[in-house]
Amino acid sequence: MSAIKLLLADDDQLLASLLDFRLKKAGYQVKVCTDGKSVKKYLETERPDIIVSDIMMPYFSGLEITDYVRNELKLSVPIIILSSAGNEENVLSAFKLGANDFLAKPVSPAELLLRLQKELARI
Repeated sequence: MSAIKLLLADDDQLLASLLDFRLKKAGYQVKVCTDGKSVKKYLETERPDIIVSDIMMPYFSGLEITDYVRNELKLSVPIIILSSAGNEENVLSAFKLGANDFLAKPVSPAELLLRLQKELARI
């Protein structure tokens, strides 16, 4: 089986590098994007197996990315949203737009790995 392609979109570079390290160690093929514009550019040519995206990012938010993936690209790829802005409104918006799961920051890499496995098992 080939490595699972995971798109990690987060402008917090410290967290992104920590998660990148843990995800690669777990066998994922990780592409890190630090803003919404680079996420859209990546999605023009690549189809990840799963997306992990922060809500607050430059150019396009994680909510806008979720909307783009679901309504413009028409992809059913699982999307897990991360956010320190864990207010109820953002969580509900993320789910309404088609996100599969939501994790509040600070993110536990072990919990993220479990949630990834759960989402990928549904595919």
